[in-house]
Amino acid sequence: MRHFLDFEKPLAELDAKIAELRAMSAPEGMNIGDEVARLTEKADKQLRVTYAKLTPWQKTLVARHPERPKASNYLEGLITDYTPLAGDRAFAEDAAIVGGLGRFQGHSVVVIGTEKGHDTESRVRHNFGMARPEGYRKARRLIELAGRFGLPVLTFVDTSGAFPGIDAEARGQAEAIARSIEACLELRTPLIATIIGEGGSGGAIALAAGDSVLMLEHAIYSVISPEGCASILWRDAAQAEAAAEALKLTAEDLKRLRLIDGIVIEPLGGAHRNPGAAVAAVGEAIGSALRPLLGMPEAALIARRREKYLDMGREPAGV
Repeated sequence: MRHFLDFEKPLAELDAKIAELRAMSAPEGMNIGDEVARLTEKADKQLRVTYAKLTPWQKTLVARHPERPKASNYLEGLITDYTPLAGDRAFAEDAAIVGGLGRFQGHSVVVIGTEKGHDTESRVRHNFGMARPEGYRKARRLIELAGRFGLPVLTFVDTSGAFPGIDAEARGQAEAIARSIEACLELRTPLIATIIGEGGSGGAIALAAGDSVLMLEHAIYSVISPEGCASILWRDAAQAEAAAEALKLTAEDLKRLRLIDGIVIEPLGGAHRNPGAAVAAVGEAIGSALRPLLGMPEAALIARRREKYLDMGREPAGV
């Protein structure tokens, strides 16, 4: 059964009517097919209208949709000959971050992603995509491995943020995130980062300081969650909708601010309605971003990346 968000209530009602009609036996002389077609057309129109004017808070809800494709779906759909690698070689394996070696469009690559999980069991196993220090140290290990063997890195970001527990802080959470960002910035091969759902705080930036940062149309990317921001500014998490507006966390906002490089258009109604199409669109966008970087000299690649991040916050010429 499809999961509908709060603002999709009219769509849910239409979907229920269509399902009811399809399930019932047609009385003699009644053409149910015509009525189903009419309601289906009405539902498609309502879907287009609804998703054409999503607010930042509604986009936040879409980015968190439980049926939205996760990092594992992108790895399965885009990476062949995938060999997972585990552990940080210092403390433990962290299932919140998955990664390994594989091939993307014929190129050998290192892939890394934050994995939220698809059901209760997998969400608990992956700690809802919130990594501990060992997860970021694993990511750093894989990034450095990629540099050593001249392999491009692809990252898939979907996390509300790094795990905030006392045990994580005791093991050096901030240092682990900083070292992962450092590894991204010093990498001698191309790094393409894609925000596929939530891009939350330093836990996201740890994997997203790339040469090209792509973002799905209904993903979000912010220094803090709307609820966290509302709790700090208004001391009231119920103000999350206002915080989402103020944070400028949508793909459109971030592209306008030149903090990301490209927006990947999602299937109508969000990636969760057609995961296969969403995965294919992301693969096409990554391929387009990666190809120009593959033949770039190492020194030029690093200089380009350095200038990219130093340029953030500067006013464009002529402004």
